[in-house]
Parts: sequence; C-alpha cells; structure tokens
Amino acid sequence: MQKSNCFRDFIKYSSLNVLGMIGLSCYILADTFFVSKGLGTNGLAALNLAIPIYSFIHGSGLMIGIGGGTKYSIQKNYEIPQNLHAIFTNSIYFATILAVFFVMVGLFFTEPIVALFGADATIFAMTRTYIQVILLFAPAFLANNVLLSFVRNDGAPQLSMAAMIAGSLSNVVLDYLFIFPWKMGIFGAAFATGLSPILSMLVLSIHFIRKNNHFRFLKCRCSRKLFAGIFLNGAPSLVAELSSGIVMIVFNAILLSLQGNVGVAAYGVIANLSLVVIAIYTGIAQGIQPIMSNNFGAGNLKNVHSILKYALSAMLILSGIIYTGVFWGASPIAAIFNSEQNALLQTIAMQGLKLYFIACPFVGFNIMISVYFTSTEYAGPAHVISLLRGFFIIIPMAFLLSNMAGMAGIWCAFPATESIVMLLSFVFYMHCKKRRIHSEKRDFAFREV
Repeated sequence: MQKSNCFRDFIKYSSLNVLGMIGLSCYILADTFFVSKGLGTNGLAALNLAIPIYSFIHGSGLMIGIGGGTKYSIQKNYEIPQNLHAIFTNSIYFATILAVFFVMVGLFFTEPIVALFGADATIFAMTRTYIQVILLFAPAFLANNVLLSFVRNDGAPQLSMAAMIAGSLSNVVLDYLFIFPWKMGIFGAAFATGLSPILSMLVLSIHFIRKNNHFRFLKCRCSRKLFAGIFLNGAPSLVAELSSGIVMIVFNAILLSLQGNVGVAAYGVIANLSLVVIAIYTGIAQGIQPIMSNNFGAGNLKNVHSILKYALSAMLILSGIIYTGVFWGASPIAAIFNSEQNALLQTIAMQGLKLYFIACPFVGFNIMISVYFTSTEYAGPAHVISLLRGFFIIIPMAFLLSNMAGMAGIWCAFPATESIVMLLSFVFYMHCKKRRIHSEKRDFAFREV
C-alpha cells in the first residue's frame, strides 16, 4: 500500500466509522433526552445510575469484536479460509457465553445491583427496571458488536456504518413512541434501546448474502487458544468500558453525598454527552484498526505509523472544535436536558461541562495509542493504559480532588487523570517504536549475512 492509499483508506474507514459510532452512542443519549423530558430530574438520575450496566455489556461486545476482528484482519493476509471461519465462530461462542452470564444476572441479581449503585427509594424502581431490561437484551448487544467489527474488517465499513446509524435512528423513534404516546415510562426507554441492535443486525445480514463475504459460522469446538487471543487483543477495549462504568458508579456515589439526586442528574448530562465525544475518538480508532492490522500483517510498519499520525492529527482538530462548542454552549446544552428548569441542576451541569471536557485531547490520544498497540499485536502497553485510566489513577483522583475542591474537584478528576496517562502512553509508544526499529535493523543485518 502506498502512502496516498493509506490516507485514502484512513479517510474512508474512519469517517464512516465515526458516523456509525456517533449513531451507536446515541442509544443512551436518546434515552437521556426523552427520559429528561418525560420523567424529569428523578428519571434522569435513575438512568444515570443504571448506565454502567450498559457500559459493561458494550465493553464485552467491543472486546470480542475488536479482539476477534484484529486476528481476522491479520489472518486475511495468509488466505486460509478455515482460519478465518474459526476466528469468527469462536468469537460467536465467546459472545454466547457472556450473553448467558448477563441474562442470568438480569433474571436473579437486579435488585442487589440497584442497591449497590446507591439508588434511594424515590428512584429505586425506575433504576431496577432499566437495568433488568438492558441485561435481558445483552445477547443482542453482544452479537451486534461482534458482527459490526467483522463486517468492518471484511472490507465493508459502509455497511457497518449504515447498520449503526439504522439502529440509533430506530432507538430515537421508538424512545419517543414508547415514552410519550404510549406512556411506557423508563421501561419504554430501555425496551427501545434493546430493540435497536436487532435492527442493526438485520442491516448487517446483507453482508452474508454478498459474494465477497470471507467469514461464516463453522461447526467446530471452542478453541482456548483463540479465546485467549481474542481476549488479549480486545481486553483494552473491555477495560476501557468497564472502567467507564466503574468510574460512573464512583462519581455517582460522590455526587450523591455532595448534591444528592440533582448532582447525579447533572452528571447524567455530562456523562452521556461524554459518551458521544468518546464515541468519535473510538470511531477513528476502530476505523484505523483494520488498515493498521492489515499493514502490520503485511510487514508495512511505515504505513502503520503514517496512519497513526493521520489519526492523531484528526483527533486534535476535532478536540479543539468539540471543546470550543461545549465551553460556549454549556448553558443551552444543560438546558436541553433540564425540562423542569431546575436552577441547581443547570448551575452544576454548566460548571461540569466546562471542566470535564478539558480532557478531550488527552482522552483522544490515549484511545489512539491503545488501538495502535492492539492492532499491532503488542497489547501489553494498551492493557496498562486502560487500567491506569480506569482504575488506578481516576478513582483515587476523584476522591482526592472532590475532598479538596468539592464539585469542581470531581469534574477535574477526569482531565487530570487522562493528562497523566497521556504522558505515560507517549513513553510506551517511543519505547515500542525504538524496539521495532532495532528489530528491523537486526533482521536486515541477518538477511545481508
């Protein structure tokens, strides 16, 4: 692949995938908007307490999709159809095991989870309903994530994007119908979200009819080796989503102690808008993953680094645009989700938007570098980055800064964490780059001898 082709492929895959990921992230954003209009501050608080469950399911799907998709894309260079079918089949097996787990949790453990998340008597029932419905639809979310990744890695990013947007638009329409004309409350919001990936998969089914489809389900036993490879390549995505959910739980607990349900509702506005912003970065990252993996499998490391540079440049431009929009638009953004015109919610949300989104370029850099490591089958640094972002820095930082500066401190915990991790990510990248340069020199010297 020539450098010009790399740029063309970067634009093609990333732009389509960003649009698709924005659509996918709007599953929850649409719920947030319609719940805030139909159920007010308490509904918004209940939804925000429940969202971590969606993060856990979505992260599991991304882990299998990206992990399996990376192995699939690299294996395509060797043109052994049986290997491609086996990777896809074992990805489906993996998703099925996790789907059964989530459904069992939804059937038998919903109430303890709601209590653990801190819901009080006023919002307990709404939170329980949303969590249970989302857990029971886990098989659809997991299967959709796996199929989206494999279709994208099989050279059909347009279809992947169309499926994600179709699912998101259906969620918006169904949210409106279920919450307002049909008066189904928060159950309607969750039910609409659960139906959306089913429509997305109907669109993706077109790929199996096409002649250029290179993967299909193959009757074979589960492969522990493939399971391990899928998990290792996809674990950073899983950790990122798990950590997002855990961070939301921690933030909700701190906000409940500082400002009660109103503070949690305000965080719901910020967290859900953050999901859309992170989806943009994830869209770029998932867009570059197939072309990075393909070039890496073919031994074209120069192209891999060119693609990374394009991704980082696009990320920086988008970060500037996003933060400018959020900073100057904080008041109208908060007002969109403040149907009761709660003055305290408006004030808290405006302050949070301006401080929380300072993290934009740092988050973007960390996501791009992580996918670079996983796409080149060097997942160790990506695991470290994800763990630092999701557990070992963000949680202590949230408690420390909230004790020092109250609400302003809790909002600043996110950008402070991401900036620290960005510095460490850069060190990992430079170390990896030097190691591969030395490896290339040794290989060249060996060939000369």
